[in-house]
Amino acid sequence: MASPEIVPIKTVHLFSILDDLLIELLNSLTDEEWNAQTVAKKWTVKDIASHLLDGNLRGLSILRDGYFGEKPENINSYNDLVAFLNQLNMNWTNATKRLSPVVLTQLLETTGKQYSEHLLTLNPFENAVFSVAWAGEETSLNWFHIAREYTEKFLHQQQIRDAVRKQALLTKPLFHPFISTFMYALPHTYKNVAAEMGTIVTLIVNTEIGGQWNIIKQENEWIFTESLNAEPSAIIKINPNDAWLLFSKGMTPEQAKEKVEITGDKKLAEIALNTVAVMA
Repeated sequence: MASPEIVPIKTVHLFSILDDLLIELLNSLTDEEWNAQTVAKKWTVKDIASHLLDGNLRGLSILRDGYFGEKPENINSYNDLVAFLNQLNMNWTNATKRLSPVVLTQLLETTGKQYSEHLLTLNPFENAVFSVAWAGEETSLNWFHIAREYTEKFLHQQQIRDAVRKQALLTKPLFHPFISTFMYALPHTYKNVAAEMGTIVTLIVNTEIGGQWNIIKQENEWIFTESLNAEPSAIIKINPNDAWLLFSKGMTPEQAKEKVEITGDKKLAEIALNTVAVMA
């Protein structure tokens, strides 16, 4: 457990940087690029920009103003929650089809600044309004909620950049906090995987913008470990551009098998390819 004085992944200072890059990007797009198809299934670039605006507006409404609006009913499982969120997202993107790209960009600029300013006021070690469900948590601290929000903003902007062939976010200052947060889904992915106590699985995201994460089998769970007293039973290496796609369901595990490098227990390693760090 991290010391109360140290935020494990610092992201709150990066929101304004991401927002500035987003506004610069959106202002540069042609009409054709606004309508370009993205890796996010049915969403165009414009739909993703609308979704980012929804994130700002709902974040301000809920976190700053304590106003929840539509509340989920009959949520009895993770899948129920995902279905509710998908419907919420679809309702919004359908409604905002009537907004012009210029209006969307202006609203993103003003609400992004307000949202970033509000996040700076939160105590990182108080309980967050929402847990990070994809990491298996029922209660999360604000620093983790903020980091999760950072991954949302990073991911969706990266989806736009991917669609229009611009990759400015794949730098260490921006990508490393993103992938480090996503990796909190790794132990949860292995939660029901039987293995001998002390079994280690290592996931490496290649190049200097990536990193290495090790999980070890304890009696009832898998947890992160930094000290490797034994050789990992399985090592998976993946490139950054494949990692952000795979862990956000922009690439299937089957597709990823052709791209990753595996050493050791192949079956154990391939479970990592099912890691999902988004609500999907």
